[in-house]
Amino acid sequence: MDAFKTLREQAYEANMEIQRRSLAIYTWGNSSAFDPDRGIFAIKPSGVEYGALTPYSMVLLDLDGNIAGGKLKPSSDTKTHLVLYRNFPGVCGITHTHSPCAVAWAQANKPVPVFGTTHADHCAREIPCTDYMSPEAVKNNYELETGNLIVDTFKKNNLAPAHINMVLVAGHGPFTWGKSAALSVYNSVILEEICKMALFTAALDPLAKPLPEHITKKHWERKHGPDAYYGQR
Repeated sequence: MDAFKTLREQAYEANMEIQRRSLAIYTWGNSSAFDPDRGIFAIKPSGVEYGALTPYSMVLLDLDGNIAGGKLKPSSDTKTHLVLYRNFPGVCGITHTHSPCAVAWAQANKPVPVFGTTHADHCAREIPCTDYMSPEAVKNNYELETGNLIVDTFKKNNLAPAHINMVLVAGHGPFTWGKSAALSVYNSVILEEICKMALFTAALDPLAKPLPEHITKKHWERKHGPDAYYGQR
């Protein structure tokens, strides 16, 4: 009996959702699912196309990076996931994609302004973009330092990963997270749509201003505030 069957299946389904939602092609992108009670996460194997994946091709690792199960080599982004799980309490799923609109903002090294209510419904602040990684960090341990760069960006800007569950890594692309692997992919879909709308807005008006703060606050609080009324109770 496989004690990690559910965890593998969660990671597998999240990775298949990346492909279903057209967030990545070929072998680009990866999702992981984390069990905090056991300190184990399951992640996509490196360089394996989505159509060839199964739940049992997912690789299990602990938070020291030791392989706990699986016959394949884990994703090259594994150490980035590991750093985020160590530093962002409550996160049980992480997704990294190369979705084109989010990557466009990352390649421009620009945060995504809150131009409209669609953005405000999901994130009440601009979507942060990290600085470029230093030459020393690249030489040290690239994927580990990518995680450190994300964590440092949140600390430096006093951002709460529970409220801002997405980031752009300068020159690279997006990472998103959530309370489950499924939610982390959901947030990747939302991020790509927000970035697409923002690109259109900036193209139509390069001087477009962010949504007024009182409207941003209203849309965030009606979904996430103490008196939220959106959806069914």
